[in-house]
Amino acid sequence: MTELVVDAHALRGQVRDKYREVAVAPDAVYHFHTGRPLAARLGYDPDVVAALPDRAVESFAGVGHPFALRRLQTGEYVVDVGSGAGFDSFIAASQVGAEGRVVGVDMTPEMLAKSRATATAIGCGQVDFVEGLAEALPVDDGWADVVISNGVLNLCADKRAAFDEIWRVLKPGGWLQFADIANDRPVPAEALRDIDLWTG
Repeated sequence: MTELVVDAHALRGQVRDKYREVAVAPDAVYHFHTGRPLAARLGYDPDVVAALPDRAVESFAGVGHPFALRRLQTGEYVVDVGSGAGFDSFIAASQVGAEGRVVGVDMTPEMLAKSRATATAIGCGQVDFVEGLAEALPVDDGWADVVISNGVLNLCADKRAAFDEIWRVLKPGGWLQFADIANDRPVPAEALRDIDLWTG
C-alpha cells in the first residue's frame, strides 16, 4: 500500500474548491491560464475550438493537449479523467463521432452541472458526465479504448491508485493520452507535505 504524503480528502477538498470557482467565475483571474486563450496557447485546432460555445471553453484549465500525438478514431470509447466543464470531452466526441462514446468523470458538482448543460444544449448525445474520482472511476473494467486526462493526475495524492484505475478501465492494447506537469528534480519532503503547494 502506498503511503500518502498529504491527506487525500483534504487535498480533494482544496482542489474541488478551486475548480468550483473556475466553473462559476470563469472570467476571474487565477494563477493559471483558462479558456480560449489557453486552448490557443496549447495548440488546439482553432476551428474546432471556435465551433464550441463559450460555456464549453471558458472554464478550460488544462496544461497540455492530449490529442496532439494521436487523433482519436471514429467509434472509440473514451474516458476523460477529471473532465471539468467538458472541453476535452467535447473535442473527443467530435473525433469519435456518433458511433463512439465519451464518459467524462469529475468530482466537482459545479463543473458537472456545466458540462451536462452544455452537452444538452449542443445535442452531444454520445457524451455522459458522471461524478467520480480518478482513484475510483465509475466505469466498467475494460470498457475504454482510450483514457484521456489533462492536468489532473498531478493533483491526485494517490497516483498509484489513479493509474491502477486507468489500467482497469482500458481494454488490452488501449491508449492513455494525458498531459500533466512533471518535475525532473526531487521535491523536498517538506514541500511534498505542504498541501497548499499541491493546489498552488
